[in-house]
This record gives sequence, C-alpha cells and structure tokens, in this order.
Amino acid sequence: MHINNLKKYYFINEFDTKSLDKLTTTTSIIYRNYNSKHNLETIIKLKKYCKKAGFKFFLSNNIKLAINLNLDGAYIPSFNKKTNHLSFSMKKNFFVIGSAHNNKEIKIKERQGVKILFLSSIFKRNKNYLGLYKFKNLANLTKKKIVALGGISNENLKRLKLVNCLGFAGISYFQKKTAPERGR
Repeated sequence: MHINNLKKYYFINEFDTKSLDKLTTTTSIIYRNYNSKHNLETIIKLKKYCKKAGFKFFLSNNIKLAINLNLDGAYIPSFNKKTNHLSFSMKKNFFVIGSAHNNKEIKIKERQGVKILFLSSIFKRNKNYLGLYKFKNLANLTKKKIVALGGISNENLKRLKLVNCLGFAGISYFQKKTAPERGR
C-alpha cells in the first residue's frame, strides 16, 4: 500500500483548531480526554467542526455518548475490558475501534466487536514496545484491520509498508506536521 493511501488517526486531548486546520480530510480525529469528565459542549463543538472540515470523529471510552451524539464511532482503549456496549443499538456505519498491546488484549477487542484494531507500540520504545516483527506476528493473529500506533515519524513512515497495515495513529506525528513553519 502506498504511504499516501494510509488512513491516519490523530489522538487529541483538547479542541484546538490551530492544529486541526492543517490536517488533511483523510485524517480521523479521536477525542480522548481522560483528565476530566467528558465535556458535552466541547464534544458537540468538535463534532460540528469535524463535520464541516470533513474529518471522521471518534469519542474515546464512551460508546453510549458517541451513539447518542451520532458520531462516526467510538474508540475503546486497551485498559477498557467491558462488553456492555454490545447491547446498544448502533447504526450500520458506526465504527467501534480499539487498541491492544498483546494477544490477550487482541482477543478482548475481538469480543468487544471492534472493526479496526490499533496495535501498539510499533516504534516507540516503551513498556509496550513491539518492533516490526512482533507487531507483524501479533497482526497475523487476527482477521481485523490493523492500524500501527506508537512512535510514528516521517523517518519511519515508509517502514509501515513492511507490516501491511491499514494506517497509523498518533499524537506527536501530527503535532510536528501541523506545527507552524519557523523562519530559516
């Protein structure tokens, strides 16, 4: 798959139009503010902004609210093991996406009904570091579409072709990419 065809997912913690204005419409926004309770007013403003800008908008860790607000979908983080959302009535084009770090979490996400699975961390050397080979091996354990997460940069973006993923997700990649250009 060509790098320009990769789907992009940008995790944000706050609604900041300066960083969002510079994104392409092929980027999906995942709002995950774990520091405070979901601010309904902010989520509605963000939904309107994303609709106008042509972004897909996902709400993290609150599927019921995402359904009620008619968002594009919801994101289930790896620490969320609940399956109570399976009893909710969802529209056909509502996407549940989620992240995992190992085979056990992949199986949990499959039970939760995620359509797209984010595997972490492909490049960032943290406690969940996988590297290319472990990432590819884990990806082969599921039939779900895979998105690479963790440590994505312009330098290692081409290496994603080696793991045959649907796309990539992150924070710093987009912050660097959307930062205003400095004088030379």
